[in-house]
Amino acid sequence: MTGEASERGAAAVEFAIIVPALGLLIALTIGTARVWYAQTVVEQIAGTSARAASLARTAPEARLAAERIARAQASTTGLNCAALTVDVDVGGFRVPVGQPAQVRSRVACSVPLADLIVPGWPGQWGLDAEATSVLDRYRRRG
Repeated sequence: MTGEASERGAAAVEFAIIVPALGLLIALTIGTARVWYAQTVVEQIAGTSARAASLARTAPEARLAAERIARAQASTTGLNCAALTVDVDVGGFRVPVGQPAQVRSRVACSVPLADLIVPGWPGQWGLDAEATSVLDRYRRRG
C-alpha cells in the first residue's frame, strides 16, 4: 500500500472530530456569557434597589421601594426569574441623624437553565447579589 492510499479519508475524520469540538466550545462560550450577563443584571438590580431604599423617608417605605424597583427592573431587563427575593436591611433608619447609616439590599434570583444555556435544559441557576447605599446623614429618618 502506498502512503497516498493510506491517508484517504483522513480529512473527513479530522473534520468529523474538530467541528463538533468547535461547536461545543462556541456553545460553552455563549452559555458562559449568558450566565455572566444574568449575574450582572442581578448585581445591577441589587444596587438600584439599595439606592431606592436609601431615598425613602421611613423603613417600611424603603422596603416597599426596594421591592418595587427590583421587580420592575427584573422585568424590563428581560431576566426571567423563577423566584425573585429581595431582602432589605433597613437598620440604618434607627441610627440617629448626624451619624453615618446605610441600607443593604440582597437580591436572589433563580433563573431556569433553559433560559440561560440550552432551551429545554432542566434545572435552575441561583444568582444573588448584595449592595449597600448610604443614607443622607442629616436627613430626618422615620
